Amino acid sequence: MDNQLKEDYQRELKAPNEDSLTGLFNHGFFHIFLDREVKRSKRHGTPFTLALIDIDSFSLYNKLKGHLEGDRLLKEIATLIVQHIREVDLAARYSGDVFSVILINSDSPSATVPMERVRKAVEEKKGGTSTVSIGLASCPREATNSEELIMKANQALLRAKNKGKNRIGYEEREKPPMEAKKPSILIVDDDPRNLKLMEALLLPLNYEVIKASNGEQAISFVNKTDIDLVLLDIMMPEMDGYEVCRRLKRNEASRLIPVVMLTVLDDIGSKVRGIECGADDFLTKPPHKVELLTRVKSLINVKTLNSNLASIENVLFSLANVVEAKDNYTRGHVKRVADLSVLIAKRLGLPKEEVEAIRLGGILHDMGKIEIAAEILNKPGPLSPEEWERIKDHPDAGFKICYPLKKNLGKALEIIRHHHEKLDGSGYPNGLAGEEIPMVARIMAIADIYDALITDRPYRKAMSKEEALKILQKEASEGKLDERIIRYLEEVR
Repeated sequence: MDNQLKEDYQRELKAPNEDSLTGLFNHGFFHIFLDREVKRSKRHGTPFTLALIDIDSFSLYNKLKGHLEGDRLLKEIATLIVQHIREVDLAARYSGDVFSVILINSDSPSATVPMERVRKAVEEKKGGTSTVSIGLASCPREATNSEELIMKANQALLRAKNKGKNRIGYEEREKPPMEAKKPSILIVDDDPRNLKLMEALLLPLNYEVIKASNGEQAISFVNKTDIDLVLLDIMMPEMDGYEVCRRLKRNEASRLIPVVMLTVLDDIGSKVRGIECGADDFLTKPPHKVELLTRVKSLINVKTLNSNLASIENVLFSLANVVEAKDNYTRGHVKRVADLSVLIAKRLGLPKEEVEAIRLGGILHDMGKIEIAAEILNKPGPLSPEEWERIKDHPDAGFKICYPLKKNLGKALEIIRHHHEKLDGSGYPNGLAGEEIPMVARIMAIADIYDALITDRPYRKAMSKEEALKILQKEASEGKLDERIIRYLEEVR
């Protein structure tokens, strides 16, 4: 670290160069150091890499645990970052819950090594309850100035989050056309003989076979590689197959990978325990060749179908961002509404499936506005009757856009269609009343109205939270909104 640069910074600004909470360098010093490294890279041709490290779901953690615990988490992760990088590298607090690291004389592939150590250290320290996503971009390969480098690292960070969080993203370059990828099968067994036997059965059928001799190694492979199927032995030392399966199914990024448990056990109790862990199928060891290959082929087909549906979901989420970008006053609205609705749903004690539907519905609830002109969405004055009718069409339009994914979205479709219904039947598009309106849609309606009231709109300034609550309570007293949900909103806002 250049002590002269630090001294110059403090003398020029008459202020410290460290963040008071984490002890890392602050945002201003980070930019000065970054500019210097860009110049040095141009002059000497030596690479360096910028890493942006974001705490996954930090705003939700703050709301659930409180700001004191949030600050404690920031300090813990800052400490872990410093422990796993070199002294010559610079770590800074880039923004609220995002850290930056400048890795000297490193390109993106080599920078992945210390950043993987950071990612894994956070996951282990917090037991998986808190994780980080990391975006990497290197100079001069991916960018030749500070602004472009930060933009590329941000894009890589977004890719990591879109793939399920708790991952490392980096610049994706176009590759020459290749033949279709072979399905990848991960075999997990502590007996080398079993690994060789299974490999010999699968390789002739054009599968890519990856072998792991223990549970930790298996989970590491899944985190780094696209796996289409896991053949998992149950009886292993340290971490048995049940625990491996449980972890894979608990992780958003790997829960759709089919897991077949291989065991010498053939009792009902062992299978029930496997089902409870999320196993998709069972085979008794040694497996019959025809049965093994038939089940492998069937489950890989299921995985391909699920992956295609997940890709369609990602397209819908991208469209939702496009919709939001049309309205200058609603940036961040869908995420805020989704997060708030999830908090209310959890306080109400709704099942996990409904909480997940609320999260998806919150992201997609305004999808139908893609069909509405930006001039109407951003109109500074009152809407004409015709314009208002166009606005009222958006729940039904969004429902139709998302309907092909009904098996994946489930009750989220009810939210998209009915989040503007009122208990007295005065809402739209179907004029539902009372218990006809699903609970998930009633929650979304209140969160949606509340966020709209406390943010600037083209026709008015934002209200205070207290004023917004008074309006909601008045609507509840008139029989339009669910009073109980508003009480829970007051508790979590």
